[in-house]
Amino acid sequence: MRAEGSQLEQITQLIESDMIRPVIDKVFQFEQTNEAMAYVESGRTKGKVVIKVK
Repeated sequence: MRAEGSQLEQITQLIESDMIRPVIDKVFQFEQTNEAMAYVESGRTKGKVVIKVK
């Protein structure tokens, strides 16, 4: 997969229709970016790791 507009639009439709659901493992605040990167590098993630900007 590549980040192309048409593919992203299709994925958005699938998520909005609940046909697929992204799995979020952990959410970190922006100030915790270093900890988030260390967590990802540890290989223990079970889904997406999110950096919350606001």
